[in-house]
Amino acid sequence: MLCKKYRYLLLFITVFLLTGIKPVFGQCAMCRAVLESNGDSAAAEGINNGIVYLMAIPYILVGVLIFIVYRKMRS
Repeated sequence: MLCKKYRYLLLFITVFLLTGIKPVFGQCAMCRAVLESNGDSAAAEGINNGIVYLMAIPYILVGVLIFIVYRKMRS
């Protein structure tokens, strides 16, 4: 069983993370609405490319890490 101190810490972290989710999703919708309403497709394309770039990097890093562990385990 967790001691009282860690229960309160876990509860605080859980509440903090759950309340922080809505503003993050709201911000993405705001950016998309502003970009679509402007009619400037170059800016919208640039933002979309940036999002894809930021999304791809963690997957590439995890893939490289898995490959390195696989090579170490095989040898």
